Amino acid sequence: MGFSLSHYSCFLCVIMLLPLLCKCQDTFTYSRATYYGSPDCLGTPTGACGFGEYGRNVNGGKVGAVSRLYRNGTGCGACYQVRCKIPNLCTEDGMRVVVTDHGEGDHTDFILSPRGFSMLALPNMAADLFAYGVVGIEYKRVPCQYPNSNLLFKVHEHSRFPDYLALVMLYQAGLSDITAVEIWQEDCQEWKGMRKSYGAVWDMANPPKGGVNLRFQVSGRGGSQKWVLLRDLIPADWKPGFSYDSAFQLDD
Repeated sequence: MGFSLSHYSCFLCVIMLLPLLCKCQDTFTYSRATYYGSPDCLGTPTGACGFGEYGRNVNGGKVGAVSRLYRNGTGCGACYQVRCKIPNLCTEDGMRVVVTDHGEGDHTDFILSPRGFSMLALPNMAADLFAYGVVGIEYKRVPCQYPNSNLLFKVHEHSRFPDYLALVMLYQAGLSDITAVEIWQEDCQEWKGMRKSYGAVWDMANPPKGGVNLRFQVSGRGGSQKWVLLRDLIPADWKPGFSYDSAFQLDD
């Protein structure tokens, strides 16, 4: 069977358009942003993601609350480049914000910490930007970068040894989402799923005894999924409030 000129032309068009189709995933989305009050200009340790003190000062306090980007907690820890659009007030590149909370404003996608909001402004122009209250912005998701940190698994303070284990992941780099967490149950020889409690917190009543072997599912752009296995991640005598280094970091 021959390959017609019309078919060849269509194939050539698809090949030429592929870079544009890939690039469109990285385009900015127009929205609005405002800020919330904070005595130290940082984030809040009581945010809906369950990060605690980490949610107050990660990324130098350049954090924020989101509404539809929250995605029932899956969006917790995601990073976005945000830039405002007021001439003579806003920097060209804006700043990178980490999602640590859920909140809805006046048709806004972001409610930023005061420090984060101020970083949108040119030098010595932050006060003028704050006077607007709500500003037009553009944003896009970007990889989180923690060059000196591995992915940490923190035993949430609400955990109760040995009957109730709640975990929250900190310093999650890359662009992917963690969509499932499972713990190996040795007596049954099977993986047992943790419950998505709220925000970035995963929990399990009556967790298996002994050291914790854990795996989590990573979902990337384009629908790709993979499981990451971490053996002996958490010791048998785990303690609420303690963080355990995975010696691993996401890079996609």
